[in-house]
Amino acid sequence: MELDLIKRVYFMGAGGIGMSALARYFKNRGCTVYGYDKTRTTLTIALENEGILLNYNDDLSALPEGMEEPAEDLLVVYTPAIPKTSVLLNFFKDRGFDLQKRSQVLGLISKGQFCIAVAGTHGKTTTSSVIAHILTDSGFGCTAFLGGIATNYQTNFLLGDNHVVVVEADEYDRSFLTLHPDIAVITSMDADHLDIYGDAAQLHESFYLFAGQLKEKGQLYYREGLPLSSGETYAASDTADICAKNIHVQNGRFVFDYQQGEFKIERIEIQLPGRHNVENITASIAVALKLGISAALIKHALGNFKGVKRRFETIVRTDSHVYIDDYAHHPEELRACFHAVRELYPGQKLTVIFQPHLFTRTRDFAAGFAEVLSSVDELLLLDIYPARELPLEGINSAYLLAKITLENSAVYTMAEVLNYVENEKPGLLLTVGAGNIDTLIQPLKKIMENA
Repeated sequence: MELDLIKRVYFMGAGGIGMSALARYFKNRGCTVYGYDKTRTTLTIALENEGILLNYNDDLSALPEGMEEPAEDLLVVYTPAIPKTSVLLNFFKDRGFDLQKRSQVLGLISKGQFCIAVAGTHGKTTTSSVIAHILTDSGFGCTAFLGGIATNYQTNFLLGDNHVVVVEADEYDRSFLTLHPDIAVITSMDADHLDIYGDAAQLHESFYLFAGQLKEKGQLYYREGLPLSSGETYAASDTADICAKNIHVQNGRFVFDYQQGEFKIERIEIQLPGRHNVENITASIAVALKLGISAALIKHALGNFKGVKRRFETIVRTDSHVYIDDYAHHPEELRACFHAVRELYPGQKLTVIFQPHLFTRTRDFAAGFAEVLSSVDELLLLDIYPARELPLEGINSAYLLAKITLENSAVYTMAEVLNYVENEKPGLLLTVGAGNIDTLIQPLKKIMENA
């Protein structure tokens, strides 16, 4: 379908972070935008307030008028998270509607544009958000589809007036192979989504294919140590092509120098914590410099970048209590998150509330989860969030707990977590996970602010 022909769009799974950015894009193009999601959330309410028509029943009676038959101006977009048994999805399939995955639509939008795509099993949301912010704050401009809510803008979609588009290139279901970027960043290639790929080798093969889809004269930046052979490397080390050096914490912020060959930007101060974020920002600087943005404008933008919701977001900070929330749901993400907390708050007792995400991920990476979770001081483990999956026999939070060597750890319900925090009032609290653990944020905030 040609983009200019689309006048109406229906989103199956409109409340997803990637889907909602697309919904906002088409709304901004003047299209009539409808959608379905199974749950009403803060994000879907925001979409409704922006004039997007949503329903929460997987039922044909909920379809808007005029959606009974396919039409050349109508596009239906769906996410793989929608169950194959969905009444609405099967209706669209059976009637022969133009049905596209989110990734295919991103490919359609970015075709003919100058595309900056950020891929990686973790780090891509932060990196793409930093790039989009530098381009926006500097006046260069871009249209951006982000995998999180950028705090500076309170949205996951930015609309620019040029032909530059920044996209988060998702490896799930090999979605990123619909993209042909001018500039690509690969932040990480750790094994994940093994329910789709089977093993790490197959996952790596998809990343090789993605890197090979750069347009002619395109530029690839990738984190040093990844098994890639072309492009420029970046890292917090002296051996990468692009280096972050002299990293230290000053007045609660990370400060570092950027070096690329003989070129330097000194004393870059950022609000994001952790060496992993220093590396994400190093890649973002390389992209901005490639586009011709000046060091002064880059440094200014980085100084006022406030981060992404649920990416190491400080919810409460008082003289006696700190509460941080993070989206980490893979062992390596947890490791980076915990390391950042320890660097910012050395010597303090760390209490962690963790919600495992997916039965398959818990099973496939049980040893890694057990190792990193055993490194905290106190662990409150929630039940596994199933998302798109059905239960697996024997795989639950008790299974994971049995592998954790930390004595001060147990499985809790959400209600029990709130009671525990109310009674114990930990000095340093961290919630981590990608499921509905975010529903604890506001009640925990209230408890911690009054502690």
